[in-house]
Amino acid sequence: MAAANAPISMKEALTLTSLGINPQFVTFTHVTMESDSYICIRETSPQNSVVIVDMNMPMQPLRRPITADSALMNPNSRILALKAQLPGTTQDHLQIFNIELKAKMKSHQMPEQMLGLVTQSSVYHWSIEGDSEPVKMFERTANLANNQIINYRCDPSEKWLVLIGIAPGSPERPQLVKGNMQLFSVDQQRSQALEAHAASFASFKVAGNESPSILISFASKTVNAGQVTSKLHVIELGAQPGKPGFTKKQADLFFPPDFADDFPVSMQISNKYSLIYVITKLGLLFVYDLETATAVYRNRISADPIFLTSEASSVGGFYAVNRRGQVLLATVNEATIVPFISGQLNNLELAVNIAKRGNLPGAENLVVQRFQELFSQTKYKEAAELAAESPQGILRTPDTVAKFQSVPVQAGQTPPLLQYFGTLLTRGKLNAFESLELSRLVVNQNKKNLLENWLAEDKLECSEELGDLVKTVDNDLALKIYIKARATPKVVAAFAERREFDKILIYSKQVGYTPDYLFLLQTILRADPQGAVNFALMMSQMEGGCPVDYNTITDLFLQRNLIREATAFLLDVLKPNLPEHAFLQTKVLEINLVTYPNVADAILANGMFSHYDRPRIAQLCEKAGLYVRALQHYSELPDIKRVIVNTHAIEPQALVEFFGTLSKEWALECMKDLLIVNLRGNLQIIVQAAKEYSDQLGVDSCIKLFEQFKSYEGLYFFLGSYLSSSEDPEIHFKYIEAAAKTGQIKEVERVTRESNFYDAEKTKNFLMEAKLPDARPLINVCDRFGFVPDLTHYLYSNNMLRYIEGYVQKVNPGNAPLVVGQLLDDECPEDFIKGLILSVRSLLPVEPLVDECEKRNRLRLLTQFLEHLVSEGSQDVHVHNALGKIIIDSNNNPEHFLTTNPYYDSRVVGKYCEKRDPTLAVVAYRRGQCDEELISVTNKNSLFKLQARYVVERMDADLWDKVLQPDNEYRRQLIDQVVSTALPESKSPEQVSGAVKAFMTADLPHELIELLEKIVLQNSAFSGNFNLQNLLILTAIKADASRVMDYVNRLDNFDGPAVGEVAVEAQLYEEAFAIFKKFDLNVQAVNVLLDNIRSIDRAVEFAFRVEEDAVWSQVAKAQLREGLVSDAIESFIRADDATQFLDVIKAAEDANVYHDLVKYLLMVRQKAKEPKVDSELIYAYAKIDRLGEIEEFILMPNVANLQNVGDRLYDEALYEAAKIIFAFISNWAKLASTLLKLRQFQGAVDAARKANSAKTWKEVCFACVDAEEFRLAQIAGLNIIVQVDDMEEVSEYYQNRGCFDEIISLMESGLGLERAHMGIFTELGVLYARYRSEKLMEHIKLFSTRLNIPKLIRACDEQQHWKELTYLYIQYDEFDNAATTIMNHSPDAWDHMQFKDVVAKVANVELYYKAVHFYLQEHPDLINDLLNVLALRVDHARVVDIMRKAGHLLLVKPYMVAVQSNNVAAVNEALNEIYVEEEDYDRLRESIDMHDNFDQIGLAQKAHRRLYYKKAGRWKQSIALSKKDNLYKDAMETCSQSGDRELSEELLLYFIDQGKKECFASCLFICYDLIRPDVALELAWMNNMIDFAFPYLLQFIREYSGKVDELIKDKLEAQKEVKSKEQEEKDMVAQQNMYAQLLPLALPAPPVAGMGGPYGAPPMGMPPMGMPPMPAYGMPPMSGY
Repeated sequence: MAAANAPISMKEALTLTSLGINPQFVTFTHVTMESDSYICIRETSPQNSVVIVDMNMPMQPLRRPITADSALMNPNSRILALKAQLPGTTQDHLQIFNIELKAKMKSHQMPEQMLGLVTQSSVYHWSIEGDSEPVKMFERTANLANNQIINYRCDPSEKWLVLIGIAPGSPERPQLVKGNMQLFSVDQQRSQALEAHAASFASFKVAGNESPSILISFASKTVNAGQVTSKLHVIELGAQPGKPGFTKKQADLFFPPDFADDFPVSMQISNKYSLIYVITKLGLLFVYDLETATAVYRNRISADPIFLTSEASSVGGFYAVNRRGQVLLATVNEATIVPFISGQLNNLELAVNIAKRGNLPGAENLVVQRFQELFSQTKYKEAAELAAESPQGILRTPDTVAKFQSVPVQAGQTPPLLQYFGTLLTRGKLNAFESLELSRLVVNQNKKNLLENWLAEDKLECSEELGDLVKTVDNDLALKIYIKARATPKVVAAFAERREFDKILIYSKQVGYTPDYLFLLQTILRADPQGAVNFALMMSQMEGGCPVDYNTITDLFLQRNLIREATAFLLDVLKPNLPEHAFLQTKVLEINLVTYPNVADAILANGMFSHYDRPRIAQLCEKAGLYVRALQHYSELPDIKRVIVNTHAIEPQALVEFFGTLSKEWALECMKDLLIVNLRGNLQIIVQAAKEYSDQLGVDSCIKLFEQFKSYEGLYFFLGSYLSSSEDPEIHFKYIEAAAKTGQIKEVERVTRESNFYDAEKTKNFLMEAKLPDARPLINVCDRFGFVPDLTHYLYSNNMLRYIEGYVQKVNPGNAPLVVGQLLDDECPEDFIKGLILSVRSLLPVEPLVDECEKRNRLRLLTQFLEHLVSEGSQDVHVHNALGKIIIDSNNNPEHFLTTNPYYDSRVVGKYCEKRDPTLAVVAYRRGQCDEELISVTNKNSLFKLQARYVVERMDADLWDKVLQPDNEYRRQLIDQVVSTALPESKSPEQVSGAVKAFMTADLPHELIELLEKIVLQNSAFSGNFNLQNLLILTAIKADASRVMDYVNRLDNFDGPAVGEVAVEAQLYEEAFAIFKKFDLNVQAVNVLLDNIRSIDRAVEFAFRVEEDAVWSQVAKAQLREGLVSDAIESFIRADDATQFLDVIKAAEDANVYHDLVKYLLMVRQKAKEPKVDSELIYAYAKIDRLGEIEEFILMPNVANLQNVGDRLYDEALYEAAKIIFAFISNWAKLASTLLKLRQFQGAVDAARKANSAKTWKEVCFACVDAEEFRLAQIAGLNIIVQVDDMEEVSEYYQNRGCFDEIISLMESGLGLERAHMGIFTELGVLYARYRSEKLMEHIKLFSTRLNIPKLIRACDEQQHWKELTYLYIQYDEFDNAATTIMNHSPDAWDHMQFKDVVAKVANVELYYKAVHFYLQEHPDLINDLLNVLALRVDHARVVDIMRKAGHLLLVKPYMVAVQSNNVAAVNEALNEIYVEEEDYDRLRESIDMHDNFDQIGLAQKAHRRLYYKKAGRWKQSIALSKKDNLYKDAMETCSQSGDRELSEELLLYFIDQGKKECFASCLFICYDLIRPDVALELAWMNNMIDFAFPYLLQFIREYSGKVDELIKDKLEAQKEVKSKEQEEKDMVAQQNMYAQLLPLALPAPPVAGMGGPYGAPPMGMPPMGMPPMPAYGMPPMSGY
């Protein structure tokens, strides 16, 4: 049966492997599907995870890293349940997660192991709501013990539960799995054990019982006495007492012989169609009717085992998952199931029932026929029920209603029409016509309440006609009907009648209706103006804009003088303030300025409009007295000037704010006009405006404005507000000036005191010129800015002495010196000055006062003042400095003052004394330690003795450094005085030491030696001083080396080690050697000989003399450095020094003196246990080839690092010694490497066996391969190839050296190893592919399950083994690649049967069409066989297109005929074209009638025009079409069939015009009987086509000569017949009656001329195609030529 006609449709919803699911996890234990919403897959590698596939978005799986033993998705929501076993226990842990919220909802720990919610002994239910724990439902029965639980289900009410398991089959049939079922009643708390493999619950409504019945259906397959029984059972559970119940049903399940051991694994029941789906493990599908248990359909839906199914409730089918990962969706083919049941099964009753239940097509004729039967039998109730349940409502028509209406009503009985409507109401909702007819009956009976109830229950379909009917009795109910029926005009009219105008807009918007809004508005306006406003506003807010122009609405209000309403409307709609509303904004302002100016003012104050006509509104505002609004709207200066002078009617603050809107120039012009009109009255406004907008107008402009009108008052008030924020000196000065001129003295005093920005000089001059009675402002300016002398002169000159005393005493006593100085310059009396000074006393700064008096040589004036301060105990340095200067000038015992007064400044007083008496200056400087000043004055006056004494006594290093500088021209005189006077006089060691250090620091060695020789070598108090002796020798080392040896011999009390080191540094090596030797420092002495004098011989001699180990050690080190290794070793042995063994070892190895090194190392071993020593000793033995000592040494206790020694020996190719070491330490890996170097391969293999290391085995193997020891190499190789990581390296090594047979032999040997892995089999396959291709296919087939197929695929692809590559692709389920390989390399890889199997499994649909191209090119004879395989997968239109482009459409005609049942347009059109070409009218008519999906116009243009014209005898039109399509043969044949000579000759002319000479000849041949010879010859001769007409001429001559011969022969035969006829007549009379009976009723027609030849009738055995047989045409056979 074609898939398109099957009652059940199958399609692949998705493939789990295409989502990245590994095929190993597509099993019953890893995949769950509880509903058609989700599939849940549990993965355990490469990491534990759970994959959730949403069937609504199957290509977007959700993958979460979760470890669990089981995972289930909730059937309806994104909730995941997980089960996992707790480590170390047999308990299970349950968890429930909300995937969307990413949160755990609840968890529970079960005391026993679980299978889902089924434990080993019980079944639990666990609600996902709340915090409840799992509830135990029932105990498992004994028949489910040791069963694998495969399903658990419950009915919708959760009152019935069923648990299903499977177990191994019985002994008599073990291969047939046994099924067990436990049915449990929750209400009765009872269980029943049954044998069943699959079960499901269903709800079914039994006739006569309004409550649905709960049914259970289960399928079983059992063995009893060797007999297999397969049954399907349908049973009602919990039958309702006293009500009709469901009768138990059962049916057989028929399994084909090939499926004898198959068994049901799942059952699904479609509630939509009441069908039972039974699915078996091997992919069989059984479909049964739930009500009757009648078999409907059986087919195999999957070639792979099915292990999981789930109901697809939305489509009435089910999902099935097979082991390939396919998720198959089975659905009912609604178009074919009913015809299938009625036709194939011949079960009309079942077909009708299924059609009614599922509202399916296909049973229309049956239902109509049954309805007519019931009606004719007067079974109106049954007929009404049938009509109500008729599929797709085919009987619910006006004809049916009319039929019931026509039945006469019997007295006492319910009218059939009411029975019909009653039945419909119980079944559901009535259609529009039924609702209208029923309502008409009810209205006539005045039972309005029934209508209301039916409408509330949604039993009636509302329509406009129904509303019109109900409106006669109830307007409200009619409105509801209109609304439901969407009779918009009627709804709007009803709202208008009810005056519910606001609802009109809401309803119109909802339904998209546009009423006459203008009419509605006028209607509302007459009755309710405010309501009209509201309605208009609602219109303005409609989507898409107001349906009526705003201006029109406004005019409607104004026509009725409703100004307030018009204003309210406009204010609301004009809120967006759009440019296009400018006219309306002007309009609303105009009408209010004329009628209600206050309203207009309020509108303008809100600032809600900005697009109106501003000049027009300005004029109206001026007329209305709204001067501020007029000012705001005028844009011309004259208009503004005209309005602004009305200050009496303008709020000052508003006027001030208006100035802020003007430009600077206009604002100043307006201010001038205001000041001109009324200076005094408008001054305050001008000042306020200037203050507010000074930044815009400019302060300078405002100042000039006030100055122009000489308004100092305005200037004062304006600048007063601006002063605090301004830093402009000119503004501050003008403010001071304005304040002074307006008499604001206090303000002048304040500003001069506080301001920091006015011009002090300018202000001072102004105040002096102003001569204010109060001098405080001038005092402030002069005091703050340093004009005190000018102030003093001004006050003294103006006799304002009181202000002088007040300034000095109260304002600023610190400036009294300046005042005194100026008074002295002005020749003020001394008494006033002294009194002024004494009045201030201690507040007076002494220093500046002294400076002022000293500059004027009036210092004695201060004697009384200074003595008064001293008497008061003043310690001020300036006081004492001044007093000292006075004493020095008076020469009143100045030395006493200078030495005894502790308060004066020595530097100041000394400076004062320098010109008067330098010795007094020295006294003052010495007292204050003024070094620089003292040095300067003594140098200037040649007082070097005083200077030398001061420097020695001062003991200051910086001072010494300064005076001993080379650039000091007086240094020599100072040194002479120091040596001759200062130091001899000194008894202080510190002073001597300081001087010596100073000389050293100044780098004066010769002078220092001279000094020290006097102190040390000559008898003095410091002769035996340790430091001085050291200093003398060190200085001599530095300055005069020739004296050093003498000093060393003469002096004893010095630091020998330190001085010796200094001598070494100064390269005085002999002196240093003498010093070290003098102090018995032998090591330092020998170091001098070795390191400095560099005489090893003297050092050796010295070492023999002193015989100290330390000395010998130093000698040994030096010898070692000089490369005298043997001598150094001997010296180290003498010194018994083992500390330098590392250096000795290195040097010995460099010098290759291993014999000496052995002796040294033996000495070192006696003193230290060092691994390095023992290791080097072994190495030294090896270097001198003393292998025996090595063996003896390693057997003795030692600390040598034998591993490192061995590695070193190995690296330096001392393999025999390394062999001893590695054998001793059991390092088999290195031993093997060493033996390989010694080419002892057998021993190397033995060592590698002990090492058992892959690296070692590889090394041995590779070495043996290089040495061609292949037997040993194979032994090693077998131990390597079992390691996956190393196997490829071995293989490459063999192959790189051309050892192909050997590596193949190695791999073949590895196949038998216990640890043989996939890599060995794969690598051997790769080697076969490269070098032994004849063994490749056998190897692949034998070990296909143990191969790494992708790797071998690559190898076969590289080596071009296409047949083997194809086989591998098939084994790996890479069907796409397999098909591609077969097509690309068909000579080697193509096999028709194999290719059909492969191409049916490919995933890339493009390969289907590539296969079509392939077969078309290489195997066209098999293309229909291929297409039959692909019929369910390919796009038939595309296949047709491919064949059409290739020009071989006729080649796939069988395929197209097979798939034409799918009613594909391209297939239909292609077949129709073929039928047209073949003129197969019967097939064409059948195709058109059965399959209507084609281009009817195109077919008409081809078939109808051509075939129809032929059949209708419209030959001329047919010929024209053929010529247009270049179908010249059809044109010729049409002419021949028409028998029209004129058409034939016209066609000849057409061919001549087109220059088609061949067609001309053909037309003469085909239309031979119609064309006149003279016409043909004339045309041929005139157009130079005689050659093409010659066959026709020959035929014509032959025909007519034959006709003449026939006529002559006929004439002779006729004469002969006449003679014999007379004789025969006599005989015929006697036997007339007998002959009359024997003669046939009709004789066969004589043969028509022209039946033979190449264009005659078809040969025998070939049935004619296309149209029915037509009369033959053409020329008679040209026999005889």
